[in-house]
Amino acid sequence: MPSFIYTYLAKNEADTVSIAKALALVSKIGDTYALYGTLGAGKSVFARAFIQSLTKATEVPSPTFTLVQTYETQDFEIYHFDLYRLKNPDEIWELNIEEALFGAVSLIEWPEKMGAYLPRDIFKITITPQPDGNRLFQIEMISEEKYKRLQSLTVFSEK
Repeated sequence: MPSFIYTYLAKNEADTVSIAKALALVSKIGDTYALYGTLGAGKSVFARAFIQSLTKATEVPSPTFTLVQTYETQDFEIYHFDLYRLKNPDEIWELNIEEALFGAVSLIEWPEKMGAYLPRDIFKITITPQPDGNRLFQIEMISEEKYKRLQSLTVFSEK
């Protein structure tokens, strides 16, 4: 199945915040943002900025130990997952993953831990640290509808 890709080069943390805020603006119920990247790549910075741009939350702790945190927005709930400590993909069913995927917006750090349970129609965001300290964001989606939502955002340069 063909995919659509947008890329963005974040030169600092403020750029990461900008991309997160831009994506938050076009989010709707059922959206899943799968955040891929090594430790320290910027996944938590992205998630924190995304959540803070849509909520009144001043503190957005990483759900490393709780595995999931939820936040209310005006239009939907946000589920922020950190699956780093998952030992088995079947453990996600204990985290209300079905409700999150279909009735909310989901931010998932370490989505590879879900294995085959990760939906296909997602925003797959890969954050790759560059030798010069920048971060390359690659946002891939298979849905033309999702692609069209991102077309209105000026932060992206098509690849």
